[in-house]
Amino acid sequence: MRKIINDPDNIVEEMMEGFIAAYHHMYYKHPEVNSVISRCRRKNKVSLIIGGGSGHEPMFSGFVGAGLADAACCGNIFASPDPKNIYETGKSIDEGKGILFVYGCYAGDNLNFDMGEEFLNAKGIKTAHVRVQDDVASAPKERREDRRGIAGDVFVIKIAGAACDAGLELEEVTRITEKARDNTRTIGVATAPAQLPGADKPIFELGEDEIEYGMGLHGEKGVERTRWEPADVLVEKMYRQIMEDSDLKRGDKVCVLVNGLGSTTILELSIVFRKLNELLKEDGIGIYDTDLNNYCTSQEMGGFSITLMKLDDELRKYYDMPCYCPFYAKGAVEPVGEVADEIEDTAPKKEKKEKKQRIASTYVRGKHYEKLNAEDCRQMLLYIADKILANEPYLTEVDSAIGDGDHGIGMATGMKNVKEVLLDMEGEKNVYSIFEEAGKAMLLSMGGASGVIFGSLYLEGALGTESKDYLTAEDLKAMEEKSLKAIQERGKASVGDKTMVDALAPAVEAMQKHYTEGLEKMLEEAEAGALRGVENTKDCIARFGRAKSLGERALGFQDAGATSTWLIFQSMREFVKGE
Repeated sequence: MRKIINDPDNIVEEMMEGFIAAYHHMYYKHPEVNSVISRCRRKNKVSLIIGGGSGHEPMFSGFVGAGLADAACCGNIFASPDPKNIYETGKSIDEGKGILFVYGCYAGDNLNFDMGEEFLNAKGIKTAHVRVQDDVASAPKERREDRRGIAGDVFVIKIAGAACDAGLELEEVTRITEKARDNTRTIGVATAPAQLPGADKPIFELGEDEIEYGMGLHGEKGVERTRWEPADVLVEKMYRQIMEDSDLKRGDKVCVLVNGLGSTTILELSIVFRKLNELLKEDGIGIYDTDLNNYCTSQEMGGFSITLMKLDDELRKYYDMPCYCPFYAKGAVEPVGEVADEIEDTAPKKEKKEKKQRIASTYVRGKHYEKLNAEDCRQMLLYIADKILANEPYLTEVDSAIGDGDHGIGMATGMKNVKEVLLDMEGEKNVYSIFEEAGKAMLLSMGGASGVIFGSLYLEGALGTESKDYLTAEDLKAMEEKSLKAIQERGKASVGDKTMVDALAPAVEAMQKHYTEGLEKMLEEAEAGALRGVENTKDCIARFGRAKSLGERALGFQDAGATSTWLIFQSMREFVKGE
């Protein structure tokens, strides 16, 4: 499928450049990170920041404006923004009243926004967050905290923006936003797949007579694949599921959004609403307001979602408050009076330099390693980066089977940044500095859950260690033990949850058993343990990540994060052995 792009690696930057240029009277870009900031935001109030992966436009960048969000943090395609983006954006627009973050409930967003908030709190900036969890198909009612955020973002952001503009305190803004979230239900279906920019094929395939029911916003599989049905039949099935999950009753009023996923026309969305309107009237539920549009998209995916938000007097008050941005408006917005100042870019201008490429012959690996000095470690991590980059298509294919297909792209982005950092560290003597800087490069560039988790794989093991000129097998084992502990503490995953921990834990266990036998033997056993872990994920039902809503549909497929972990250990073993 052809995309109107240039270099796939520059998609988000070029999109931001064009978007800001088109709406420069309303927005400016943060000088250091990919975030859109409103020029017309009000002063002396709680700041509202939204965010998520790019590729869902106009969500999230297009929902910054008067009575809406003050800023949006934009990640890579289908990947959450990284903690640096969140921190820098929050720091730049804080008015001293606190910051509310609103974003969809996904593992990557949760991890990165949590870390961004931690950075801001350390600077004395008060924060709170509301995770949108409106997708009724993604988890049962008793596990609502595991549900994905999809088109319900629109209503939750609308209410949150109004509450912030009303001058309420952070705690009250948070309560009202949570109330909007808890009264919002959505379900979606896909009729055609999406394709990631730069990918060779769509994220998934559908037959001519098939649809994905319960589809999320990233092209991950729905809860079931069913036969094509007429619009009226499909709408009634979706409506009934929302009603079973909600407490809506005769006499209640709702706001309705029929959202297209990218390529679905207003003509089709109107036909959907025709039946939905009939069903609501039959049940005695009043429609307070309706919107038919493509707000939360997934590239060119075909399909739609239905969102109902139950109103009471309080929510109606904030819903009725005016708002405006180029893509979404309610009522008439009065001028703010004072336009916010653009953040001055005081950072020294970096000259564009030609990207360096590692030449294999620049460093001769030894035939047998008893220990690794800093240059050995630098070269080993460069070798790992090249291995991951070479396997980007494979990782994309693995992730597309039960995820959104962005894992390979994310890992490649992180490893390219690792190479850039390491190529400038020639001559470094402290082995732990090599791992620490490589970890930071991944953490602050990848976004998504993988950025936090795989950045921690390098970073956490090196933090808090005394400078050392070389690593022994015992040292490397101790690093991986620390990394595993930190990853489990932050991500909460255990063995059997179908995550990278399923590969990392047995690899660390093997290192603990074999570190006295030398680096080569230890890494051979660690690689074998990681590979067993990858195979074991095929028999696991996911509890984290994009696949957690699939239940038994995820059985038989390996986890992409576990696969990357195995490739990392394989690379270490190959490097040490001199292959």
